[in-house]
Amino acid sequence: MLWLGLLLLCLQNVVAWHSDDDLMSFVTLPDVRAVKFNITYQDRSRVAPGYWFVSPYLHISPDEPTSLYEQYQVGPHIYDQDGQLIWTGSPMFDNRNVFDFKVIHSIGNEPHISLILQYNNDGSERGFGMILDKNYEVFKKVPLRQDLGAFDIHEFNVLKDGKTALVTVYLNEEISLAEFGRPEEQTWLETGGFAEIDLNTAEVNYEWRSYNQIPLAETVHYSQYSDVEGPPGWDYVHINSVDKNDNGDYLISMRFTNTLYLISGVDGHIVWRLNGQHSGDFDQDFIFSKQHDAKFLESSGTRHVISFLNNASDEEFAEEQVSSALIIEVESGTVPMTARVLRRYNRPDGDLTRLRGNSQVLPNQNMFVCWSQGGYISEFTPEGEPLMSARFTSPRYSNYRAYKFEFTGRPHTPPDVVSSVIGTDESNLVTTFWVSWNGATDIAYWNFYAQASQFDKPVFVGNAFKSDFETMFIAKGYLDWVSVEAVDRDGNAFGISKVQRTSFPNWQTSGWNGYSSSPRPNNPATIYRQDSSITPDDWTSDEDLLPTADDTADAQLRKATLTLMNTYETIRSIGGLFALILLLAVMCGIMASYLLIRGWRVRLYQRVPMEEGLPEEEAHLRSDRID
Repeated sequence: MLWLGLLLLCLQNVVAWHSDDDLMSFVTLPDVRAVKFNITYQDRSRVAPGYWFVSPYLHISPDEPTSLYEQYQVGPHIYDQDGQLIWTGSPMFDNRNVFDFKVIHSIGNEPHISLILQYNNDGSERGFGMILDKNYEVFKKVPLRQDLGAFDIHEFNVLKDGKTALVTVYLNEEISLAEFGRPEEQTWLETGGFAEIDLNTAEVNYEWRSYNQIPLAETVHYSQYSDVEGPPGWDYVHINSVDKNDNGDYLISMRFTNTLYLISGVDGHIVWRLNGQHSGDFDQDFIFSKQHDAKFLESSGTRHVISFLNNASDEEFAEEQVSSALIIEVESGTVPMTARVLRRYNRPDGDLTRLRGNSQVLPNQNMFVCWSQGGYISEFTPEGEPLMSARFTSPRYSNYRAYKFEFTGRPHTPPDVVSSVIGTDESNLVTTFWVSWNGATDIAYWNFYAQASQFDKPVFVGNAFKSDFETMFIAKGYLDWVSVEAVDRDGNAFGISKVQRTSFPNWQTSGWNGYSSSPRPNNPATIYRQDSSITPDDWTSDEDLLPTADDTADAQLRKATLTLMNTYETIRSIGGLFALILLLAVMCGIMASYLLIRGWRVRLYQRVPMEEGLPEEEAHLRSDRID
């Protein structure tokens, strides 16, 4: 029986069921497990258009090698605003951590993607700044000069000229503690700095280091009583962002001094300090601490408009009750110099982001904020009204920075398609398609085709809207050679899968009860010849592609198969024994319905004479011959 075969198929997967229903899985990309989002919209009509660019990770440092199979789950991912996956780069980067994943518009006429590929666990690779084109292929792979250490995860800021990028740098040296009145003692120090590097040659055009520029006394993370440390040493400033204005000066954020610094691009001296917790160079109407991601929004002469994330806390202490994204105005041409808050966006849940995070002003002036832990993101109106909040469904993952961009992705690889056939006899065979195209952003619907052999002409068998990363479609008959075509909203086909063969079960153990020992593939030109006039414009929804309740019993089997598959996907993560019991109950219900529809109907069926004295089937054939 078909049901026995389906049961055996499901039993084979019982041991593989997981309780991690917070991850997506796909038939077409079986190695991928992508994180899910929980999303709340306060007013979706006012959010900016675009996709979410996130790079979830399990641990901030590279994981140890393991002999256990680990599915692809971390690294760069693009989602739409429904939380549906658009692209996963986890397989491309072999499940390695990726940071600062965003779209840039400074290289040529096409958008590109920039990211930081973290150093690997054994140190054989020290990390890279990478740029991908819109086809998700590597455009540039930029190393860091050997003496500048590993490529730091905080910043890869491709500048407006498209020729250079800013990176943060961490270096170690042993210093005297004379500044703290302990000249006889020495400690290792982790100095924070930055470098501007050439994207073509990886040469360093400019570099700056904190030691001898920022005194030890400015740190809030250590004191004159702190114990000395060996390598890597005191992380006394902890640089986490760097930006450059048109005047050639650099804005840096030092988390462990609670300070933003403007660095001269001419000689490297500190032009001014904006301190978040005590009086610095400015008269200011706000405080901040442990901040991240300071960026110029405007910078002209002595006036600067800057955005950053005010964490207001770290792992141990909190200076305020809630974290916020701030837009501030700095005026350095007055006496005293002034700093004022222009806009404040408090974290919607009233909590603190103690680590990481970023903020981004969108083209419509909305503010998009990553609160980091758990992948928590928010979007606000310019006035501070929350419009959307979302989190990873799984608390195991976090995200350092998140961004939102409009983007068109056109992968060079073809769509992925998987198909399989199932049925109990020749009258109820159905072929199920699954299709996805990793990274394609503008698919409106899919056209499905089948052909009698590898060299026959494809026959159109139906279509379905793309409503998720992966689309499933069920077609009648045993379709042996299949392909799928992507179509955009204007009706233009722009990508087709490879032609491939449909997989089939072990017919002897799957409940096959046909005339022959195993079914033969159908010629799609024969099955679908009566539908030859159907075109992709003739359909309206996925339900229209399925037979109605008034169709024949094979149509009921198709609907039952679809129900079973959907039920299996729903309960696959509930847990072993309970899930198995629930699945058996659903299968029994479907089988009973099927017997009512098909079996009992067959036993009670009586041929009804037509006016000509011919049974209905023969009358239909006679009518065909007359036509």
